[in-house]
Amino acid sequence: MTTIEDFIKGIPKAELHLHIEGTFEPELMFKIAKRNNIEIKYKSVEEIKKAYNFSNLQDFLDIYYEGAGVLMQEQDFYDLTWAYLKKIHSENVLHAEIFFDPQTHTDRGISFQTVVKGISRALQDSQNKLGVSTKLIMCFLRHLDEDAAIHTFEQALGYKDLITAVGLDSSEVGHPPSKFQHVFEKARQEGFLTVAHAGEEGPAEYVWEALNLLKVSRIDHGNHSFDDDKLVQELVNRKMPLTVCPLSNLKLKVVNDLKQHPLRKMLEKGLLATINSDDPAYFGGYVNENYLAISSALDLSKEEITQLAKNSFAASFLKEEIKQKMIDKVEKYYQKVINI
Repeated sequence: MTTIEDFIKGIPKAELHLHIEGTFEPELMFKIAKRNNIEIKYKSVEEIKKAYNFSNLQDFLDIYYEGAGVLMQEQDFYDLTWAYLKKIHSENVLHAEIFFDPQTHTDRGISFQTVVKGISRALQDSQNKLGVSTKLIMCFLRHLDEDAAIHTFEQALGYKDLITAVGLDSSEVGHPPSKFQHVFEKARQEGFLTVAHAGEEGPAEYVWEALNLLKVSRIDHGNHSFDDDKLVQELVNRKMPLTVCPLSNLKLKVVNDLKQHPLRKMLEKGLLATINSDDPAYFGGYVNENYLAISSALDLSKEEITQLAKNSFAASFLKEEIKQKMIDKVEKYYQKVINI
């Protein structure tokens, strides 16, 4: 009989909530820092890993931004992205929708072009060499003001062919979606899709704002939606996807124990929940580790895991006919395994 671990390894899946800067493994960070003659405050890979012991989102962000500071050249962004793509290819991820944070780099004097070209070159190679399809999502940093987001948005207009959607990330509490209503409106007018982190550490009200003011196609995280029954029903009615990140939630103390994670409740209520890794280098696991950890904690069945994998394609920005092909692949895999 196929173990849950082997079942998860083999099932076709998509990843929809992944920050490329959050895939920066310590070994690659040291290599790129050395190549660019940049001193980092950590003396070894082990020392960096010890620092990955966060008590909240801000603790994590402080280290995250320091790590991103060694990325200088187009090749650095290529190498970072390519390392992630090779990793997910080995985990049977067939499609990935990847966040990047241009302001993290442009505020350090790195050009927007350097960032987007390095990442995009790796995404093209992913399709051609690995058969993994991708979409790119540009996020605005919510701890900065909306004028800064608008400036970044204007820089992105020259690269519309490379960017599918805009999103909203970084420190959530005190920075509601409403703060970015105008720039999201501009983005929609230019044909971009929209997503936003909401209800991770912030309240259910932030999820309402993301839905009604930013008019998002997906909610990233959404844990605190369960504080408002009316909101949960609204998410079900809209078939609004939630991109859930179990190990991230555990590491950042959004939940104290994965056994308390609302994922099963999401599935029982009929929410379109998906499993993702968020910032896997920092949170202890890529997408398969997230599936395995949450399946173990909540005792998910193979049928429930199959539903989550199907949801990952249903919630993606792929064309409808490709979504259906991918969902059929998942079902075929499930049928094959249970009939062995």
